[in-house]
Amino acid sequence: MEVLMAFVIGGLYAAGIYLLLRRSLVSVILGLSVLGNAANLLIFTAGGLTRGVPPVIPAEATAMSGPFADPLPQALILTAIVIGFGVLAFTAVLVHRVHQNIETDDLDALKNTDRLD
Repeated sequence: MEVLMAFVIGGLYAAGIYLLLRRSLVSVILGLSVLGNAANLLIFTAGGLTRGVPPVIPAEATAMSGPFADPLPQALILTAIVIGFGVLAFTAVLVHRVHQNIETDDLDALKNTDRLD
């Protein structure tokens, strides 16, 4: 299962980088989103894949025993999802404002708007 996840994560990273290198600002936003999802999957896979076992200590036990899911990668992923959503929302608003002022989403056309003061 880890080998399959490695190929999926590699594909997501490749797609995210490809989208970041496109000329459209919308593609840049989508590339950021795909890269964030790839990073979340990488953290999840690095933490170990344990199926069907919760990351909690049973009420009658005093310590974890046997196979259990590690709660730390899950907490890191939840934090990364919230931060990624904030970055994505900020980027979307920034691109919307640029499109309002310059009326294009082409990155090459944005180079002509630089000022040398």
